[in-house]
Parts: sequence; C-alpha cells; structure tokens
Amino acid sequence: MKLSGWGRHNPQDCRVTKPRDEETLRARVAEGGLIARGNGRSYGDSAMSGGNTVDMRGFDRMLGFEPESGQLVAEAGVMLDDIITTFLPRGWFPWVTPGTRFVTLGGMIAADVHGKNHHLHGSFGAFVDWIDLMGADGQVRRCGPLDNSDLFAATLGGMGLTGVVLRAAFRLRRVETGFIRQETIPTANLTETLAAFEAHQQSTYSVAWIDCLATGDSLGRSLITLGEHATVGDLPQHHRAAPFAPPARKKRTMPFNAPGFALNRHTVRAFNHLYYKRGAAKAGHSVTGWDEYFYPLDSILSWNRMYGRRGFVQYQTVLPLANASAGLRELLEAISASGLASFLAVLKRLGPQGRGMMSFPMEGHTLALDFPASRATFALLRRLDQITLAHGGRYYLAKDARLTADTLRQSDPRADRFHQLRSAEGLTRRFASLQSERLYL
Repeated sequence: MKLSGWGRHNPQDCRVTKPRDEETLRARVAEGGLIARGNGRSYGDSAMSGGNTVDMRGFDRMLGFEPESGQLVAEAGVMLDDIITTFLPRGWFPWVTPGTRFVTLGGMIAADVHGKNHHLHGSFGAFVDWIDLMGADGQVRRCGPLDNSDLFAATLGGMGLTGVVLRAAFRLRRVETGFIRQETIPTANLTETLAAFEAHQQSTYSVAWIDCLATGDSLGRSLITLGEHATVGDLPQHHRAAPFAPPARKKRTMPFNAPGFALNRHTVRAFNHLYYKRGAAKAGHSVTGWDEYFYPLDSILSWNRMYGRRGFVQYQTVLPLANASAGLRELLEAISASGLASFLAVLKRLGPQGRGMMSFPMEGHTLALDFPASRATFALLRRLDQITLAHGGRYYLAKDARLTADTLRQSDPRADRFHQLRSAEGLTRRFASLQSERLYL
C-alpha cells in the first residue's frame, strides 16, 4: 500500500503486515529489512520499509497496573489516548506526553518523546522501567537500566532500529483532576521570550507559540503558556463534582486537501497577527481541560490536509543553551526573509539529555516549524541547516523527512556510535527503515 508519514510528503509503496502474535512477528523479523509502525504519527519515513513494514496495532492490550507505584505494563500497540481514557478517571496521567494523544506506546519509546515539561522531568524514557524487545534472532530480551542496559539505552530514541518493542513497563503520575491551571504570558520579542522561559523554570509545563514572520523589534514575539495540574480546590465550583471530566471539545475534520494558494506569506502573517493579538488580550490565569492544553491540534481530525496535496515537512532542531539566543535569532531572520509561511511554530525549553543513546533533547531551546513541501521550502531548510550546524544544534528524527547522512553526522556524532552498535549486534540487515537507509544508520 502507499504509506507516508504524518507530513504526507513523498508517499512510498510499502508491503505492510499486521501480526497479532509473537510467532507471526518472529517470521517477519526473519525476513529482514523490518521496521515496526504504530499509528503513523512520525512526520517522515522513519516508520516505513518498502518490503517489510509491520503494523503493531494488533498488540494492543494493557497487561497490568501497580497502584502503589503507578507502573503500567502494556503492549507496544496500545494508544496513548486509550491509556488516558482508562486511567485519568482513576487519578493517573502520563508523566510525559507529546503533542498528540494518537500515538502508540512503541512509538513513544522509539522516538523517546518529550513534552512541555522536559526542563524538569526529562523525556518519556526517564519513566520506562523495562522493555521486552524482539531482536534479530527472534528472541525476546528484557532490557532496562540494569539488564541489557546498552540495548535499553539504544532503544530509547532508536527509531525502532534495535528490534521490535513488544511490551513495556512505565510509570504514570497521580493527579487530582483532569484540568490544568494555565497562565498565558505575551512577550514582545525573542529576548523577552527566552528571559520568560528562564524566569519560569519551576513551572511544570511551559511552551511558546512563536510568530516566525515577525520582524524588527518584534522578532521572536511569542505567547508563552505555563501549566500545572489543577487541584480540586483550583476548580470553579461547577466542575468540582466531576473533576476528571473537563468539557468535551467539539471535534472538527479537515475534509479535503487545502488548495496550494491558501497558505502564503500574507494569509499566515494575518493569522499570526490576529492570534498574537487575541492571545495577548487573554493573558493571565485560567483553568482549562487537559485535552485542550496538551493536544490542541487533535481537535481537528486530519489537520495535515491543510497543507495541500503535496504535504508538508517539519523542521525541528534543538540549540544548546549557550548558543540558543544567537542561533534562534538567525533562524527566525532567515525564515522571515524567505517569505515562506509557518503558523505552527513552537518553542520549548529543554533540560539535559536523558539516558537514550539517540534521544533528541539536550539542554537548550527547541524550535519546531511546519512548511508546505516545495522546492523553495527545501532550499530554505538547507539554509536553516547551515545555521543549526554553526550553532551546535541537532535534529529530531521523529520529525525528519529530508536530512542527509552527512548533515546528521555533522550535527550529531552519536550517529556513528549508534550505527556501530547496530552492526556489531547484527541489527542492520534485520531492522531498517527508509529513513535509516537514507541516513546510513
């Protein structure tokens, strides 16, 4: 079938199977060239193999829960949405969540996803206690911080290239309600934005929408949103009787591909102006539902169609803290000068790198931007690569659809070590994706 990442750019013919038991999966591993695929929410070709893509959503059971520690054991195909739906009414929520709840547990481990609280709590792998991994020989090994620790570290953020995650044990956190106590802070420029992140380092959650088309004294103006899990006492009186049931959001669907002319410099500049103005007018404290705070785009089903038939690419880089201000300024100036539009521009403060060998985060600031796929976009991204490399940045493989092996290695010396480990363990022929072949991983 034709497969693509969430960006819908450059779809490829792939053979896809959907095993529901370990014996069938073991037979697929023996064929070689396999990559596991969850719900297809990585943006590029990291979960695609021309000859051996394995849909893991048939492994979708929750197997056990320990209420004293909050440890949940589940199969790799379990959806984050199902975890939240099951456990939030019981007072539990994931310690770390990405920006969509429509991802699988296996995908979260493969990408070692991070959230709005990385500066305090790290990435998802920090809360994974063990993983059951099917290796190149078809055998299942339990990997954790103490057992098969090198393989465990390589699997966190390893993009499915160390084996097939079958099951994992990870921890949830106690919460009193399903609401978030939110504070919105408008900033006038990049200097104010970065200073606000540093001033609110103790806030559990922090994220900024950044106007990437603003120029001059307004370059880098943003709306920073802080968040804390609300207690029952934080809630308006009418919500206290049902603290885990925030008002349901109306779901909308993008029913067709938007025409190519719909997203341009002028429409996005107008949107950004109005969005910033509206956000600044609502600055201050409020209480909002978990769904609206963590997953704003999930309310628009198939929102990736808004970029048209050609799809889009996301550019996500992290710049080390010492170079972040200068690097972000150059990136934003290059984007604004290009005339290309990105209204989904997100800035976050990250903490130190975790235990995953190829995990994306490092201490600094990460900028994520979506651009419609076009020749002009790819020319701009090559310019952004130069800026990222000059400032010591690196890339998020879960969002990548177009990096070269050379650019990856210039930005991330860990790639060679990862490739050597895969070769030494006999993994390169058994587990491969279109991305790993492109990047020589």
